[in-house]
Amino acid sequence: MIQQSLASSSPRKIRRRNSIAALQALFERGGLSRAELARHLGLNRSSSGSIVSELAANSLVREVTVEDQGRGKRAGRPGILLELDPQAAFFVGAEIGVEHITTLQINLLADICSYRVEPFSGRSVSPEEAVQLAVIQAFDDLPARIAEGLEGFGLSVPGQMDRNGRVQVAPLLGWRDVSLTELTKTTLNRDLPVLVDNDANAFAFGESYRNAQSKTGVALVLVIETGVGGGIVIDGKVFRGGHGLAGEIGHLAMQDGKELESILGLGHLLNSHKEGLDLPETNLESFLSDVRDRVPSAVSIAEKWAHDLANALVAACRVVDPNRVVLGGSVAALYPLVEARVAHYIKEAQAQTFPMPEISVHDVAETGAAYGAACLLHRRFLSLENEDYAENTIEKASED
Repeated sequence: MIQQSLASSSPRKIRRRNSIAALQALFERGGLSRAELARHLGLNRSSSGSIVSELAANSLVREVTVEDQGRGKRAGRPGILLELDPQAAFFVGAEIGVEHITTLQINLLADICSYRVEPFSGRSVSPEEAVQLAVIQAFDDLPARIAEGLEGFGLSVPGQMDRNGRVQVAPLLGWRDVSLTELTKTTLNRDLPVLVDNDANAFAFGESYRNAQSKTGVALVLVIETGVGGGIVIDGKVFRGGHGLAGEIGHLAMQDGKELESILGLGHLLNSHKEGLDLPETNLESFLSDVRDRVPSAVSIAEKWAHDLANALVAACRVVDPNRVVLGGSVAALYPLVEARVAHYIKEAQAQTFPMPEISVHDVAETGAAYGAACLLHRRFLSLENEDYAENTIEKASED
């Protein structure tokens, strides 16, 4: 009886794996012809065609002409390519920061549909209130086509958490021992998969998810907001360490025993700016404007920030040895203004035998953690992890 059950389930498992492999290939490579997809899957045209028919019946895959897909025009009959239908599934991502909540939606191509950033006083509310605000913002006025096609909700926060989504401590938010996964599921009150992660790890995952450059080598990803979070990507995969805390560069002890995030973070910059110009209030935009206008006190603050960032990168690079350093978070906007100074201080602080890492600012720095949280669910949707998807979506066509 057991042998019969295994035998009967084997074709379904094989079809499931091949279907998921087809979706992954189309996501990673873009449009493919039927012949190209069959070769990639290692299947004959008939078997591959059957898989494509099932995926098309569930509106996951569609056919487009070569011109529509963007490969350019060719003489004669237009070629037909297969691609993922971007409207087939959507995923919501959110980041609870100290001073803002960011929410967004991505489609099946992992493109951002829209995003929203709202001010937030993270230290003044409970975890329950914070999650509720994030859920309301994420799902408020959600377009009907997105709401009907939702396949998951991802949430990121600046805190240390275990692999089960329990926040051990989030000092910048004042949280301790919070079962964030369960709290999110309860607050969401929807039949949706939920994943939670540290904001820096989520940012690192999102940065590497569609970036071909991140598929090889080592990247150190920093999120510089009120604090400084870090993530490490090795050959396209986030390295979390033995306890999920790898990359926590913000807790490096710097001069006078101060942690790095207390001297690179937004609060320190703004406090220094207020004191330097005797201002009642200030904000990041005002500080950056003063740096551009070469206001002496602002330039001095930026110079000190560049020096501290360079020293931190030298220390981190001696341990991680990254090919690339990617900066995210709102404060990353300062880096292009002091890029030359950071390079100068790095060269000054390390031996010439060590290489200079390539340093860049993430294209969508302010949405990076929320985007990564959504991408975690996107990856799950296109993998064997999502049993509901495999059973209910891929196999549905064969039962009809």
